[in-house]
Amino acid sequence: MKLVTFQVYTPVGKFARVGALHNETIIDLNMAYQRMLADRGEAQPSRLATAEVPSSMLELLQGEVSAMNRAREALHYIGGKGPSVYGPDGETIVYDREAVSLQAPVPHPPLLRDFIAFEAHIAATSKKRGQPIPPEWYNAPVYYKGNPLTIIGPEDVLQWPLQTKKLDYELELACVIGRKGRDIPADKAWDYIAGYTIMNDFSARDSQFQEMACRLGPAKGKDFATALGPCLVTPDEIPDLKQISMVARVNGEIWSKGSFGTIYWSFAQMIEHVSRGETVYPGEIFGSGTVGGGCGLEMDRFLQPDDVVELEIQPIGKLKTKILKEN
Repeated sequence: MKLVTFQVYTPVGKFARVGALHNETIIDLNMAYQRMLADRGEAQPSRLATAEVPSSMLELLQGEVSAMNRAREALHYIGGKGPSVYGPDGETIVYDREAVSLQAPVPHPPLLRDFIAFEAHIAATSKKRGQPIPPEWYNAPVYYKGNPLTIIGPEDVLQWPLQTKKLDYELELACVIGRKGRDIPADKAWDYIAGYTIMNDFSARDSQFQEMACRLGPAKGKDFATALGPCLVTPDEIPDLKQISMVARVNGEIWSKGSFGTIYWSFAQMIEHVSRGETVYPGEIFGSGTVGGGCGLEMDRFLQPDDVVELEIQPIGKLKTKILKEN
């Protein structure tokens, strides 16, 4: 499945719903499940659907494997009926893709962790500081905790932050945790991944480096925005992560190209490391860190106001962000 969080406008306000991409449409999974239950003679389809296939992405993820299986069943049921199907009381189930707006797939994750898992990237950034790769990097996957309250989606804009002179993009793949767990071995960790999405870990490099010179951070240099989207692709849609290509464009020009197969620390190893003596929860975001050559810092080339940054990782899609001028 390709899962999305989409926003609909109604006479009583706007609402975010969880859906699945189907051809050129989005199927509301909660409402699809309601229709399926009603067709099967369930007395209270709405109440049961609210519990079993919730209308928000985080709640759906918290339902773990069983909720995902029910969502997939509802998608297949409605997908075979065509776009004219409606809910038990005439509710819209199938939306035209262009009629709704997309938010980040997980708009409010409980936690955001971003790793530095590509050897080529840490080698390049260490070289710029006149240093070798820290030997400790090879001992375990390291990460920082980002700000889950500043997540932006594929149709959001980024206001120029912190009066920075070195605004940078970072080309990353992210996994989303789909099961609660603790002390998870790497060979079991793949079962804890609900899906994958594109991540742009925007960085104000001048602020970031000032902070990290004090042996802490990053903080302000990254906390202003992290982009996710456009969808959350379940693992069955990506049989081999190593074959994934990663591309970054700025104003249509390719700035970066990389392969996820060059990663040193796998998502399974990240999950094993984080869950050692610590519980991970559904909805948490694990960023891969920047692929080698996947940011402007490595090229001494930074973003400017009015730039449009587009990260592409198929089969997930394209994550586009417009940079607005300073106020």
